[in-house]
Amino acid sequence: MHSFGYRANALLTLAVTILAIMCAVASFSDTFNSPSPTAEIKVVNIHRFQKLSNGNDEVAMVLNISADLQSLFTWNTKQVFAFVAAEYETHKHVLNQLSLWDTIIQSKEKAKFSVSISNKYRFTDQGSNLRGKEFNLTLHWHVMPKTGKMFADKIVLSGYRLPEQYR
Repeated sequence: MHSFGYRANALLTLAVTILAIMCAVASFSDTFNSPSPTAEIKVVNIHRFQKLSNGNDEVAMVLNISADLQSLFTWNTKQVFAFVAAEYETHKHVLNQLSLWDTIIQSKEKAKFSVSISNKYRFTDQGSNLRGKEFNLTLHWHVMPKTGKMFADKIVLSGYRLPEQYR
């Protein structure tokens, strides 16, 4: 007959195989979810727009951020990392991105929010490129599942412009 070691090995192999199949099915079933998040970002006020002593431009602003990311949550979602970035072009670089605010959302109930905040991170450009500059505010999110592949997407909100003069 078979020894205890052979039986334990067979049982462990079967358990790991079933677990792997369950994880693959769970990950595959999440691909049929088609989320439809919404967001609105308003620039309420530009507190400060100045040229620093080192020649860089710096902006401090108040943002109203309203978003409904509840459709990103399924039974397989562990958490969602969301952040707002300012994106603009300069003559040196086609795309400049600056993170202004971020959050980690750990439940579906907290995924619908509205906040009024000053930018959490500095909006600074190396050089004097921001006067009169058009920019986009983009809400990015990264969905971190319990099992399977992580995915990311974004909503681009355009039509923002910085003042022509420093304040």
